[in-house]
Amino acid sequence: MIRLTNLKLALDHNEDALKNIIMSTLKIRGEQLLDFSVFRRGIDARKKSNILLLYTIDVKTTDEEALLSKFSDNQSIRLTPDMAYKFVSKAPQELASRPVVIGFGPCGLFVGLVLAQMGFKPIILDRGKEVRERTKDTFSFWRKRTLNTESNVQFGEGGAGTFSDGKLYSQVKDKKHYGRKVLDEFVKAGAPEEILYVSKPHIGTFKLVTMVEKMRAMIIELGGEIRFSARVDDLDIVDGKIKGLTLSNGDKIISDHIALAIGQDRASTIINR
Repeated sequence: MIRLTNLKLALDHNEDALKNIIMSTLKIRGEQLLDFSVFRRGIDARKKSNILLLYTIDVKTTDEEALLSKFSDNQSIRLTPDMAYKFVSKAPQELASRPVVIGFGPCGLFVGLVLAQMGFKPIILDRGKEVRERTKDTFSFWRKRTLNTESNVQFGEGGAGTFSDGKLYSQVKDKKHYGRKVLDEFVKAGAPEEILYVSKPHIGTFKLVTMVEKMRAMIIELGGEIRFSARVDDLDIVDGKIKGLTLSNGDKIISDHIALAIGQDRASTIINR
């Protein structure tokens, strides 16, 4: 496919405007345009008297190679990059030990999901509760000032972001397109498809809880395991190597691979200790 950037249209443009500007930019006829999709849509508000929509479009035509050659000097007409996520590994049939992920916020959620998709059947631990229960505990704190120290806005499924307004701010310079993987998984879990192309995507607060539950279900379906109210108190280290961990109830989990996904602030605290 061919990617066209910096296509500008009026805020109130009609349905045919995109098709027409594509054909005009590439100098092709209607029968040569096979398909197109919006990769990004933003707003150009530099001129207050003439605010425009700014599009990046991926286009499929009958002769893409010839068009790319014809417009080789035009930086706004380029080959669409391969945005498919590439898994770095695949789990062996017999796992010596399952990887453990500590924390089930946004980072832990995606670490667990990707590990599950690669076949590693991760064990995911979070000191808080599943999202519906922690929602009750969090609202109880906000309304009645009753604090549950193990289930609140900080601890539990979905992390602190579960109680945000669902805005997504991603890296613009994402050369490996990791952000696309995140957005694709959100859409699979029920986010509106427009988050794939609007410049400042917004999911919506009330959709987040259901999305988190669906992503948890995906992990479990792929063989992963999520344990709530499972606070990690210690890492078991032998000869400088991690061999497992100990939970607050005394249970031990043996694993050579443990991922800390506990949030930047708490990770910094642990490292500084």
